[in-house]
Amino acid sequence: MLAGLQQKVDEQGISRFFGTELEELGPGRAKVAMTCKPEMANILGMVHGTALFALIDEAFQAAVNAHGAVAVALNMNLTFHAAPAMGERLTATTRELHCGKRTATYFIEVTDSRGGLVATCQALAYRKSQALDFTF
Repeated sequence: MLAGLQQKVDEQGISRFFGTELEELGPGRAKVAMTCKPEMANILGMVHGTALFALIDEAFQAAVNAHGAVAVALNMNLTFHAAPAMGERLTATTRELHCGKRTATYFIEVTDSRGGLVATCQALAYRKSQALDFTF
């Protein structure tokens, strides 16, 4: 199942668009990396928050669905701590805080290549009773 999930994540158009790479995956955990590109700039020439959110959301999606059941986001609270430089390689690491029958909570941390904190996110997922089937 994890191999199928990994393949689905890699095949998403949004993953290719932002250049995210799923580096680690397991139930309740994931690590996703992305390099900041000039086309991700906002009007101030800084990395757009949307690009950072895409990285965070990808790491969250992978971790929460790696349990094998369909799970979707209910709430995500994002805090930006530092603006990454263009060309910087960022890593989003997801840690599961609680996994219940219907809801689960996660903490996602984005760091730069030197380990500096770029952003954090607290996320809440709704876990459906439907099993994931990525074995095809």
